[in-house]
Amino acid sequence: MLETISFFVALIGSSLAAIYDVKITPTEIPDEIPYAMIGLALVLACIQSFLELDYSILMNSLVYGMAFLAFGYFMYKLGQWGGGDAKVLAAIGFLSPGLSSIAKKIQFPFALSYLVNMFFVGAIYMLAYAFILSLMNRKIFSEFLRSVKSSSKVILIFSPVLFSLFLLGNWYLFNLFGMAIDTQSLIVDSFFILLISLILFLVWKFVKAVEEIAFKKRIPVSKLRVGDVLLESKVWEGITGRELRAIRKSGKKFIWIKSGVCFAPAFPLALLFTVYFSDGILFFLKFLF
Repeated sequence: MLETISFFVALIGSSLAAIYDVKITPTEIPDEIPYAMIGLALVLACIQSFLELDYSILMNSLVYGMAFLAFGYFMYKLGQWGGGDAKVLAAIGFLSPGLSSIAKKIQFPFALSYLVNMFFVGAIYMLAYAFILSLMNRKIFSEFLRSVKSSSKVILIFSPVLFSLFLLGNWYLFNLFGMAIDTQSLIVDSFFILLISLILFLVWKFVKAVEEIAFKKRIPVSKLRVGDVLLESKVWEGITGRELRAIRKSGKKFIWIKSGVCFAPAFPLALLFTVYFSDGILFFLKFLF
């Protein structure tokens, strides 16, 4: 019963955060959502610890919650997440001991599986988001093709070099583990790694094109609003009303702002994936092989 309540607290709370995050008007995730999730998580952990006479449940809730908060703060300081994202992740960390028995297919601790799945599912979600944006704005594809074309000589020069390095690396591993050297396997494996590397390079180029065209905007200061994030901002934090008034008094006519992929929907999606499927990497490997 308590496990089911923990699951619905995590799902409903993270879903509400996602709804706020994807609103058209610039709005941060209200602190009340993750704070309520954390409060309920601690109450549930205390009850479960008391009923089972096992206070490691409460200790695990505190440890995972603080660890997730530290990781979220690290992502915030890198400028990759907003403060609300970090707090929602922490809330799920506090709830994770109560979610372990719900996710029966995972082979690792729930907190670890969820963290891996969050990036696994989040990467797919962000690529889909970026692709939809590119369909709505054809300039993105033009910038992407221009960028790839400008790098074509580098790709042609370094591809044989990388292939040779991968070939040597595979040959070394075959010898290290005492495996019989199969020339065909060496070549195929090395080519596959090269192909994956090129795909990741193209994905990076595509993401950069989306960032340059869709996520950076020069606007009149008169259209600047509370919650907009300035381009030069090191952390993902929208401006306050006081900062807005100061900018308008500065005499500037235009200013650059930035936006990004609303990441909060990855939290409930990763939660559902972890509970109903398993560990993302293992699931992906099973799907391929």
